Amino acid sequence: MKFGTSGLRGLSVDLKGRASALYATAFGKYLLQTGKARAGDVILIGRDFRDSSPEISGNCAGALAALGFRIFDCGTVPTPALALYGLESNAACLMVTGSHIPADRNGIKFYRPDGEIDKSDEAAITALAAEIERTGEAVTQAPAGTEEHEAICRQLFFERNAALLPQGALSGMKIGVYQHSSVARDLLVDVLAHYGAEITALGRSESFIPVDTEAVSDETITLMKRWVSEHKFDAIVSTDGDGDRPLVADETGTPLRGDLLGLVAANFLGAGTVVTPVTSNSGIEAAGSFAVRRTRVGSPFVISGMEEAVAAGEDHVMGFEANGGLLTATPFNINDRAVRALPTRDCFIPMLAILSLAATRKQPLSAVAASYRLPFAAADRLENFPLETSAALMEHLRASDENLSAFLQPIGEVATKSDIDGLRVTLRDGGIIHFRPSGNAPEMRCYTEAGSEAAALELLNTGLNRITDWAGAR
Repeated sequence: MKFGTSGLRGLSVDLKGRASALYATAFGKYLLQTGKARAGDVILIGRDFRDSSPEISGNCAGALAALGFRIFDCGTVPTPALALYGLESNAACLMVTGSHIPADRNGIKFYRPDGEIDKSDEAAITALAAEIERTGEAVTQAPAGTEEHEAICRQLFFERNAALLPQGALSGMKIGVYQHSSVARDLLVDVLAHYGAEITALGRSESFIPVDTEAVSDETITLMKRWVSEHKFDAIVSTDGDGDRPLVADETGTPLRGDLLGLVAANFLGAGTVVTPVTSNSGIEAAGSFAVRRTRVGSPFVISGMEEAVAAGEDHVMGFEANGGLLTATPFNINDRAVRALPTRDCFIPMLAILSLAATRKQPLSAVAASYRLPFAAADRLENFPLETSAALMEHLRASDENLSAFLQPIGEVATKSDIDGLRVTLRDGGIIHFRPSGNAPEMRCYTEAGSEAAALELLNTGLNRITDWAGAR
């Protein structure tokens, strides 16, 4: 088990056993020891549609009930919906989800009563889990009695999103909702239809389908291009498995980058400060009137950056990740209503922001996207790439300038480099290539930017091939 960029991750078969109860026990003990919760307090539990999630959530409920907590079962709801309900009711939360990773893996996201846990919380929970293992302390896995709160959780999140735009803001738009196995699939239909859009539900699946909104698969793109051709959609929207990352495709079925969605949302909100990882597009600083703070990849780092901005007296503070997941650290006035801060990834505001902008401008999404004139960017990953191999590669590239130059020799000459998270290299021709091991899965990621889409893709493919060749030569 390991904490990654967002939550604990591991093999489903392991989490269905003692591991989930162990970490739930450690989380509960941490809440009690730090005074963030007391015995008898409520803890909310939600889950995604993976086959392993009901058993894992049952284990967690049993472990937490054994510590004296009262369990509210929120069922299959989006992670931001669960987090919002937790904030509104001052309750800790636990979301069983592996997000976008394959079904043979799963995970757990933890929330204090005041929001998502940070890296210091992760370290403390990990230490408590190790101490429980060292002492041989028993942990309860037996399912506990729970109270059903799914309808309340869903309604609260719907009401939040139903107040963000004027009534009828999306009237006349034809939107496809790729439902697959996302826990947000029905809420997406309800919210978009509430604003007057004509909705067609697509691709609903009863078995889990991993959808990575940051590296959309060729199969998914092929599906979306076929659907827009058949139905003449203005857009297709979807999310990852737990509904905290947006996927928006334009009228041609081409996915829009998540950092573009975050940028549009920043302008929609009237942000004063934007916190975003180093992997987000380098053109963001020049694309709005806000200040920009860059961080490592992962929602805990974005949240930490937002907290620093608030502590510095900055207002209208929000953040987003390169996958488009939006976080807010301060309240915002949207559509003449005060909307409370939600410092965890949310996919709904970015979707509504860009769809409403297209509707207001009466432009296709492709034209809206092009109007921002961001550098062209591309990203992909090598799956099933051993963690030890990615660690060895990064150690090799960091060992000397000579190693890095030799590795990049078929690609270009190094101008500058950044080691904030992974290794991000600006080339002498202005292109950018960024190598970064995934924080929560055996994957090696590569991000590129260039002056044209073709150049960005060529740089990406060359970079991935260099990684593969290096690994094969070890």
